[in-house]
Amino acid sequence: MGIIVEKTWLDEHMESLPLWQQEVYRSFSSMLADTNTYPCVPARQGFLSNQLRFTFVSDPRKEGAAKQLATALREYGNGSRETGKYTSLVVFFETPAVIKANYTISDYRELFWSVLNHVTAYDEQEWPADIPTDPMHHTWEFCFHGEPYFAFCATPEHCLRKSRQFPAFFIAFQPRWVFEDLNDHTRFGRKMKKVIRQRLANYDEIAAHPDLKWYGKADNHEWKQYFLSDDTSSPSSCPFMRMKSKLTSFLK
Repeated sequence: MGIIVEKTWLDEHMESLPLWQQEVYRSFSSMLADTNTYPCVPARQGFLSNQLRFTFVSDPRKEGAAKQLATALREYGNGSRETGKYTSLVVFFETPAVIKANYTISDYRELFWSVLNHVTAYDEQEWPADIPTDPMHHTWEFCFHGEPYFAFCATPEHCLRKSRQFPAFFIAFQPRWVFEDLNDHTRFGRKMKKVIRQRLANYDEIAAHPDLKWYGKADNHEWKQYFLSDDTSSPSSCPFMRMKSKLTSFLK
């Protein structure tokens, strides 16, 4: 696991995959392809045009998962610009029944940040000079192998916020460069935001989270958008720097 594949490959080799991989991919396909209601229009476009890339990773609680994800992110980053402007790396994690039966939203949030912190320990490149290292800065973004990413997490425990609900632990990584035309400085970006917000209102059973703001705005914090709660609450501080510090000390 940790190998990147395309939609066309998955469609052709589906029956040869482990059952859990078949199930999560089919759930994802159904979510994006069977209806025209999924809120994230760029993600749906990327799926239908074969611009998304996929990888399957083992139990996210284990160190091996971080190594697999690091390998996949490194490979994806090296070739992402050749896949199209609607590209993302979709990561399906093997999610044992014990996790699904016992994890709360808070547990999944902790798991998400644990994954990001363990993955960053395998980053062989320096943090990009133009991206702040402090998550509280309004232009901070998670980076790996020199590439800034927006990370989107969905879990089996999300209920009201259906746009963040998925049968398994799930993370999608979107390169920052795909948002060049999707910002408040472009007519296309403003129009797309309006469309997505309307779809969110129809899709979710709760109002859009107040943390959903434009990247780069003074009142925005990207890390808060990575993992949204199933209500309107949000953490007051980002776990990334604190946990990274602990991990660095452990690795020395």
